[in-house]
Amino acid sequence: MEKLSIIKIGGNIIEDETSLNSFLKLFSKLEGKKILVHGGGKRATHISSKLGIESKLINGRRITDKETLEVITMVYGGLVNKNIVAKLQALQIDAIGLTGADINSIQSEKRPVKEIDFGFVGDVKKVASNSIDKLMKADFTPVFCAITHDGNGQLLNTNADTIASTIAVGMSKIYDTSIYYCFELNGVLSDFNDKNSVIKQIDSKTYQKLLKDNIITDGMIPKIDNCFDALNNGVSKVHIGNTAMLTKENENFTTITL
Repeated sequence: MEKLSIIKIGGNIIEDETSLNSFLKLFSKLEGKKILVHGGGKRATHISSKLGIESKLINGRRITDKETLEVITMVYGGLVNKNIVAKLQALQIDAIGLTGADINSIQSEKRPVKEIDFGFVGDVKKVASNSIDKLMKADFTPVFCAITHDGNGQLLNTNADTIASTIAVGMSKIYDTSIYYCFELNGVLSDFNDKNSVIKQIDSKTYQKLLKDNIITDGMIPKIDNCFDALNNGVSKVHIGNTAMLTKENENFTTITL
């Protein structure tokens, strides 16, 4: 099977122009088929503040009311996405910016209200792998922002890590698929105060011990849960680290295995 790399980048890379430019150069040099997935939460929070719209977060997850959804659509689907696409064109990558609504690529359902009403937040239900593959077979490089739709005209704010893993699962039926979760740290750390204390490999047994010992906490938990879900559903490899892991020289990152 032909190889496919799916790379997800987070807010700190997007916010810093130098970091973003450096990452996109690495991304442009990656061999083979590739898909980029990005968030933009920090930029959305900043723009919301300038517009006088209060950002509400519970346990690190954004509450998306109607006004917030409008800001997210403008920021994720417009400002951030098109800026990345333009920079990739300058690097001779024929990129195409997408939400999940485009070519009906990612359908979600609005998250049910339980203890918390998250508002217009989507949980992914279906990825149109064949439609995405048509773009790649035409030599386009998809760049997905963290917005999906419900199939009935409603856009939904959707976790970018989840989008990356569900696209990877869908595409694994067609390609030998790997995911790279890029953020500012070198990988999953055994000691948060020591940036070089990278745990090189985490399997399901190790993960349970790390959870029990409170070494893995907060936002890293759903990220790693997504990793195991992807591996259990056809994805070949999942890595977590900074952008340097996209180079062949760097081996200081975390690999998740079953």
